[in-house]
Amino acid sequence: MAGKRSTPPFYADQVGSLLRPTVLREAREKAAKGDIPKDALREIEDREISRIVRKQEEVGLQGITDGEFRRFMWHKDFIEGLDGIVSVNDEAPVSFMGIQVHPINLRAVDKIGFSTHPQIEHFKFLKEKAKATAKTMIPSPSAFAPLKLPDRQDAKNPAYPDLEKLYDDLGAAYHDAIKAFHAAGCRYLQIDEVRMVSVADPTYIPRINVPGMTIEGLTKIFAGMLERVVRDRPADMTISMHTCRGNFRSRWAATGGYEPVAEAMFNIKGIDAYFMEYDSDRAGGFEPLRFLPKDKVVVLGLITSKTPQLEDKDVIKRRIDQAAKYVDLGQLRLSPQCGFASTEEGNEITENDQWRKLALVVEIAREVWR
Repeated sequence: MAGKRSTPPFYADQVGSLLRPTVLREAREKAAKGDIPKDALREIEDREISRIVRKQEEVGLQGITDGEFRRFMWHKDFIEGLDGIVSVNDEAPVSFMGIQVHPINLRAVDKIGFSTHPQIEHFKFLKEKAKATAKTMIPSPSAFAPLKLPDRQDAKNPAYPDLEKLYDDLGAAYHDAIKAFHAAGCRYLQIDEVRMVSVADPTYIPRINVPGMTIEGLTKIFAGMLERVVRDRPADMTISMHTCRGNFRSRWAATGGYEPVAEAMFNIKGIDAYFMEYDSDRAGGFEPLRFLPKDKVVVLGLITSKTPQLEDKDVIKRRIDQAAKYVDLGQLRLSPQCGFASTEEGNEITENDQWRKLALVVEIAREVWR
């Protein structure tokens, strides 16, 4: 088995977001205040993205991202770029282990669609700079989609009095976005899905306050959203799904294993691979991997992006061996469990910690899949 692959997901891979350098964060703050023009911010973004593209390739990664350096949050920037969705300022922050996280603050005010999007141009820049495979990430539609009416709409004048119609239009917008990324040259796309695995948390269903809702019902809704998105997807594009239980300043928001959702999740048509968070006991065991179809891949997130301590290589290898009891080793890959900066604040580690962890992923993968 070769230590390198020509097609993604790669034996050594990554979820995508990287710590924002100080110079970039300061420039974004100045641009927000109007102290520097947007063109000046763009020049700094371009320079810093070019730098981290080279760094990723030096580390040995084959799937290269822009680190989400042009984004404020992993999901909001993409969603508010869709037609019919606008930013508002009337939501309370979400709590991650007592830390206040930015609310999404988005509303559907008109028919949801896709006409153009700044992240298409962002990808083109990345593809131009990357010698290896350029990878882009978008949030799952569930990051926005309400579970009851009139959530995420004007209660007095909702754009969508029918929830299924909202899901259809949101899915169609994503479908068109994927086609646009493909036309721009993208052949490796990741959909970040955090709500599907959160349903296993015993506090989740009470919190969403949808009468009669069950884990099975929620899983079906979230899987259905993704099936709308990847229906008739380009055959030569690898589409992966990243699962996570929250990642903000090294904190998490949910707990619970994959068992209640794994079979449905692994059988979503059009999803080729699954980046699965496995860096802590909160994710449960590897037993749910038994549901993985033979033509799909799991990327084991065994290296944590939340803490600076470097993992023991032998421990990680043993965990890969444990996972291989439930699925063929050839269907497994390795990565950190999440990005290093789901929001511009980033996790509580240093850039040096980040690169050491990514280098460890590459080193272990070369030894396991040589």
